[in-house]
Amino acid sequence: MKTSLILPIVLGLLAPLAAQEPKYITGSGPELERNLPDGFRRLQLGDSAPDFKLLGVDEEFHQLSDFAQYKYLLVVFLSNHCPYSHAAETRLIPWVNAMKSKGLGVVAIQPNHPDALTVDELGYSKYSDSFEEMKLYAAENNFPFPYLYDGDTQETAKAYGALATPDLFLFDQDRKLRYSGRFDDSRFEEAGTVTKHDAINAFNDLLAGKPVAVPYARPMGCAVKWLTKLEKAAAVNEAAWEHEPVTIEGIDAAGVAALVKNPTKKLRLINVWATWCGPCVAEFPELAKFSRRLKRRDFEVITISMDHPKDQPKALKFLQSQHAGMPARIKETLKAEGRTTNNYIYTQMSADPLMEALDPEWPGPIPHTVLIAPGGGILWRHNGEFDPVLLGRRILDELGGFYPVE
Repeated sequence: MKTSLILPIVLGLLAPLAAQEPKYITGSGPELERNLPDGFRRLQLGDSAPDFKLLGVDEEFHQLSDFAQYKYLLVVFLSNHCPYSHAAETRLIPWVNAMKSKGLGVVAIQPNHPDALTVDELGYSKYSDSFEEMKLYAAENNFPFPYLYDGDTQETAKAYGALATPDLFLFDQDRKLRYSGRFDDSRFEEAGTVTKHDAINAFNDLLAGKPVAVPYARPMGCAVKWLTKLEKAAAVNEAAWEHEPVTIEGIDAAGVAALVKNPTKKLRLINVWATWCGPCVAEFPELAKFSRRLKRRDFEVITISMDHPKDQPKALKFLQSQHAGMPARIKETLKAEGRTTNNYIYTQMSADPLMEALDPEWPGPIPHTVLIAPGGGILWRHNGEFDPVLLGRRILDELGGFYPVE
């Protein structure tokens, strides 16, 4: 075979291998154009740091020149809602504190628009990605660096080419990119699950005056919630549960007592309501949101209607209007308990047995809501219309904000 024929064949064999290299992304390929917004370009090794002017949780604007006093600069994209980000931060923050003396400046940027998140994407966080909630999240986690909001325009995220939270960009003293990608290779909180310290190794190479041995490691985390996702997220939040079947069954005090014993590993949020109760009706959409938000967690919402048993069709109609169905994961767990629904109507004429079975401290009026621990025991109780933000924080305090190591 002639040499002129061999070379094209060899190149043809190597081309697929080159295409599989997970190095840099520009957003110019047809596969990426479907997912990334116009103007997206991931920074390449040696590129200069793009300037920015963004509002921080300190209510001050910050720009690139504000970090000129640092020999090195780390720009890291984080978010309030993402469990990958939560896990990385448990190691990132102590490391950042230790590296201040080495000349490392750090700025964190939150790239997501909160309305681009679907309800179920908030299952691991007390907070969504709004600017006001950024303040709470940064304070709760003692961020030692500015935390800036880019969600309204996302121009900075597009200029850096942020793909996920977390996503890191490390620059040298000339503000040339020397490393980008993940902090390390674990998605869990536990430090013992880390096997590759990618960003730390890159910074150590810079400190040693050497070229960074591994300048890119694919970022691992929650994809940036681009503004182009707004319409889709709204549609998902509205329509995802419209076709879920909704059922209701009668229950007496003994049945409620069995629910309170909670022989499962799930948290149970039990809400007592009625169609004739204004505050009950007003807060009910938030109950449905909790069910959707936490559909991947060990958590379930149980409702008990105080409507007259003969009005069960009326209660069911209301539940259907609220799309109060069950997540698929919960349906599977109910089989083991011999249950078929999470919506009940109380069948006894006196409410006294119900109060004793559910919560002896219940003062009487409805709505009344309790959070039941696995194995029984009331963790939280509230009489009257609940605050969904405060309740959400209480639930996440119990469930935690990290992916569990099985």
